[in-house]
Amino acid sequence: MEIDGGGDRISGERPIIMVTNDDGIDAPGLRSLVRVLVSTNLYDVRVCAPDSEKSAVSHSIIWNRPLTAKRVDIDGATAYAVDGTPADCTGLGLSEALFPSRPDLVLSGINVGSNCGYHIVYSGTVAGAREAFLYDVPSASISYDFDWKRGEMNANDFVLSAQACLPIINGILSAIKNKTHPMQCFLNIDLPTDIANHKGYKLTRQGKSMGKMGWRQVEEKAQGPKMLSTMTMDTESGVVSSDNDTSAHSKKDSRLFKREVRGSFNEEGTDSHYLKEGFITVTPLGALSQTDVDCQNYYKEWLPKITNQSCSSSSL
Repeated sequence: MEIDGGGDRISGERPIIMVTNDDGIDAPGLRSLVRVLVSTNLYDVRVCAPDSEKSAVSHSIIWNRPLTAKRVDIDGATAYAVDGTPADCTGLGLSEALFPSRPDLVLSGINVGSNCGYHIVYSGTVAGAREAFLYDVPSASISYDFDWKRGEMNANDFVLSAQACLPIINGILSAIKNKTHPMQCFLNIDLPTDIANHKGYKLTRQGKSMGKMGWRQVEEKAQGPKMLSTMTMDTESGVVSSDNDTSAHSKKDSRLFKREVRGSFNEEGTDSHYLKEGFITVTPLGALSQTDVDCQNYYKEWLPKITNQSCSSSSL
């Protein structure tokens, strides 16, 4: 199959899909996605994912040590667990140091919890797809809007989510084969809580929605609240626990703080709005942090003005 951005295999071979995530290689979202992909018998499936939870690490990478990749048994796939971040896993998986060739498509997910609006900045799931985009490999991040108040996860929700993504996945691969896939963006896909009764697919734009976070001081060192998704936390987790650090410096000079959710903001007409309405949202993303035209125009006048003033003052 010929693709833009790095594939040179013979047309007719099964396309290679590499899966990563930020919830870890044992997470139900990744396992369900891989299971659905393998069951189609249409793809050569590879997995290169973190060996443990890496939610909200954004696009961080590890420089200061080698990474360990350990072979993991996943039926129908060639899989490795890596002691790195999602971006590390994607980079290693694309490098041809771990696998013999580059994939045609990288999928990051399925994340437990949505990734919309400003949450995308924090998301390790989105970073897994963005890293592939930076290296000209088509990619998509996938997240399921799990209702944390509902209680335990239903594995079937992830299976249904993966199945709902198949038309998009096949569409991307078809566009790659026909050399019509745009290389200037990657996709961020969010699936609604009631995935069995979703309202269809909606092309959206990234909004400014986000959870408002705060901090409170705790008396003794607590295990941080469990990270449930990019910006969703289990605020009911145990507050106080002691550790083995009994040094005088630790006791006298340290103040301990715990992060907590204090509200949220949802912007109408954007990805998060349509997701809450029950749509599967499909949002094209890039990697450039461009500001709006008004800011650009403001600083176009502002910068010469303040630098000219500085030059005039220094000449006195």
